[in-house]
Amino acid sequence: MSVQELIVRRGRRSGVTTMVAVHSSALGPAVGGCRFKVYPRVHDAIDDVLRLSAAMTRKCAVAGLDFGGGKSVVALDSVPGPERRRDILLDHADLIESLDGGYLAGPDVGTGPEDMLVLRERTPHVFCVPEEHGGTGSSSGPTAVGVLAALRAGARAVFGSDGMKDRKVVISGYGSVGEHLATALAAQGADVTVSDVDERRLRAAAERGFGRVRPEQVLGIEADVLIPAAIGGVFGPGAEVAAPLVVGPANNQLTDDAVADDLAARGVLWIPDFVASAGGVVYTLGREAGKLTHEQALDRVEALEATTRRLLDAASANGTTPLAEADALAEARLTSGAGAAFGHTRPESVRPGPLLS
Repeated sequence: MSVQELIVRRGRRSGVTTMVAVHSSALGPAVGGCRFKVYPRVHDAIDDVLRLSAAMTRKCAVAGLDFGGGKSVVALDSVPGPERRRDILLDHADLIESLDGGYLAGPDVGTGPEDMLVLRERTPHVFCVPEEHGGTGSSSGPTAVGVLAALRAGARAVFGSDGMKDRKVVISGYGSVGEHLATALAAQGADVTVSDVDERRLRAAAERGFGRVRPEQVLGIEADVLIPAAIGGVFGPGAEVAAPLVVGPANNQLTDDAVADDLAARGVLWIPDFVASAGGVVYTLGREAGKLTHEQALDRVEALEATTRRLLDAASANGTTPLAEADALAEARLTSGAGAAFGHTRPESVRPGPLLS
C-alpha cells in the first residue's frame, strides 16, 4: 500500500526539515512516534518515515487497534543544543497541528515524554507526556511486556516450553526497552548477554552482571533467543543467525520481506517486529484514548501472546511464515473497514514543501 499523505516542511523558527507520513487512516487516525535523528540526506529521512509509517499501519491492524499508521521525522544535520532543540520541536508541533488530528504523535528514537510536552504547547495531538502532566510517560515498559508476551508464544513453538531458565538470550541494544527485557529475563533465570554501540550502556550492563558482546558479533553468537532491540535493517539476504528464535522490538528488522522466507528455510523462527513491538502503542492508546486503567491496558498488552500464538499456528498449518500470516491479518482488517468508527479519513495526497517542490 502506498503512502496516503506525506508532508515535508522547513521549520520557520529553526530552518530544520520536519516531516509527517500518514500511511493509512482506514481504521482511524494515524498514530506513530516522532523520530529525532541526524540523517546524511533529506531523502534518507523521507525513506525512513515512509517505511516506519507503513510498519505502524501493520502494527495497529494486527494488534486490533482502531487507528491507522503514521510516523514523523525531524531530519537533523547535526545534534542541536537545548534552545535550538526546543525551536525544532515547536516547528514540528506546528506541522502536526496542521493535520487537524489526522496524525497523533508519541516518542520514538531521539525523543521522550519531555519532548512530547514541548509539542503539546502547539498541538493537543500528542501522547506520552509525563505522568505528572496527565500522560502515560515512557512506553518502554509496556513495549517490553509485549515483547515478552510474543517471546512466550515463540518459545513454546521452538522449545516446547516458555520457561527461560538457563536459556541463553542475546539482546542487541541496551536502551530503555532492552534494559527492561534484560532485567526481566535474568529474573526468570536466563543467561543474558547484551550488545550496544554506546560504551556507557555496556558498562551499565556489566555492572548488572550481564554478559557483553560487540555489535558486529551479535548475529553469530550461539544462543537460544536473539532480541533485536536497537536499529532496523538487521537481517538481509543470507544473514547468518545462530539463534533459532528471533523476537524483538526494533522496527523494520528485515531489509526486505523476502528475508523472512530465507530465515524460515534455515530453521529460524522470526516473530514479525510489528507484532512483537506493539505493546507500547497498545498500552498508550488503551490508557489515553480508551481511558482504561493501568491493569486493563496491561491485559491488552499481554493479549499479544495469544495473537502471536494464532499467527504461529496459522503459519505452521498453512506452510507459510509468521510474517505472511501477520500481513494477511492486517490486510483483512484494513479492507474490512473495522475500526472506521473513529471516522477520520483524508484524501490521498502529497503536500510538497520547500524541499519537494
